[in-house]
Amino acid sequence: MSKLSFRSRVSLLILFAASAPAAPAQTFAKLQFFNGANGANPYVGLTQGPDGSLYGTTIDGGAYGAGNVFKIKPGGRLTSLYSFCAQNNCPDGQYPDTVLALGTDGNFYGTTQSGGTNGGSGTVFKITPSGALTTLHSFDVADGVAPYGSLVLAINGDFYGTTNVGGAFGGGNVFKITSGGTLTTLYTFCSQAGCADGQYPVGPLIQGSDGNIYGTTHAGGNNSCTDGCGTVFRMTLAGTLTTLHSFDATDGDYPYGGVVEGPAGTFYGTTGGGGANDAGTVFSMTASGKLVTVQSFDVTDGATPYALMLGSDGNLYGTTSAGGSNSRGTVFEVTPMGLLTTLHNFAGPDGALVYSGLVQGTNGSFYGTTYFGGRDDDGVLFSLNTGLGPFVTFVQAAGGVGKTGPILGQGFTGTTSVSLNGTPASFTVKSDTLIEATVPPGATTGYVTVTTPGGTLTSNVPFHVLR
Repeated sequence: MSKLSFRSRVSLLILFAASAPAAPAQTFAKLQFFNGANGANPYVGLTQGPDGSLYGTTIDGGAYGAGNVFKIKPGGRLTSLYSFCAQNNCPDGQYPDTVLALGTDGNFYGTTQSGGTNGGSGTVFKITPSGALTTLHSFDVADGVAPYGSLVLAINGDFYGTTNVGGAFGGGNVFKITSGGTLTTLYTFCSQAGCADGQYPVGPLIQGSDGNIYGTTHAGGNNSCTDGCGTVFRMTLAGTLTTLHSFDATDGDYPYGGVVEGPAGTFYGTTGGGGANDAGTVFSMTASGKLVTVQSFDVTDGATPYALMLGSDGNLYGTTSAGGSNSRGTVFEVTPMGLLTTLHNFAGPDGALVYSGLVQGTNGSFYGTTYFGGRDDDGVLFSLNTGLGPFVTFVQAAGGVGKTGPILGQGFTGTTSVSLNGTPASFTVKSDTLIEATVPPGATTGYVTVTTPGGTLTSNVPFHVLR
């Protein structure tokens, strides 16, 4: 397989005919149909903002046909915040294909795969919740081309991301960028013979609980496949990269998504192909690189999974872009031990061709987008309620004593206490959906609890106290 091309992925994808029953007691709702004017063909998922709204991007549509940034209140109306290519030659970027990263300043950060001031190699941007956009960086081939993977905000305050191609060897880069726009190239892929270190990263990065950055490359590695089956890697914040695993088709190939971290430092991810049925896999992996195939898709239960997320119940949730009972893709749940349940089969009117992963809102429901389907075949924004309860979450899930950071949730008005692993913390209620709390002296790593008039809310992940 040659380098990943978004347009060719759409044209070459085969939708398989199959049948698989959906699990009962799932409430699926179509929240918004995209129609071109309000955006078209959302390629990635959503991010919850401090105001409780969901924010996202579409790769096409908008006022100039080059994609937009939008927001929607859960169950509410969609508002287009910014349309790309608003200037001649698109110096502000075009075709955003990124899950927006929320900064501690309350602004969102993302990338466009094209546009900018250096020959259309793509951009990094910042946008306020009201839609004021600032282009922070325009790529120039040397520092990368076509960023696909979303940014991650690290505990040092910098954002880390990747470019799909470009760089010194053409295989893409890992970079860091400050909130003010200073970009540093940290690693260039394909710097080893035969691209044993990987090439063409497209999935999002995460920061592990050990402080390192983890991600995947779509190709490269040292096993099978025409140009390598892809890799999983670990990188220090300073840019030292270690290839943890090279896929060999039997355990999966061509991962599109990144990885997520579960309990006890175990990582989980998906591959778009390969596995026992050549329809993609879910895998688990230790921090040292020992990989186990948790699930091999068989078309009837979905094919070509893109991204996973860890739900508040400890199970993994994701989407497939193909397969399922209507050959239009699925939403699925899989336990860490590999028990898979199909939660929804897309049928066209409710969406088709799911490239995005899911986000779990702090109200407990899951939200996502489809690339096609809906009234105008321009995509659908949907919710899926599986009965999970509300919780709280963080913009940054780690910090030292004395660090103040945002907590996201709902029903915060009248909050009486915030504690970190049982230690009371000082806090300020900024709004019904936002609290700022300070890591107290003596606090240890653990879950955050917030006592509200409606009850006690617990964080979906532990907060790590840095020493």
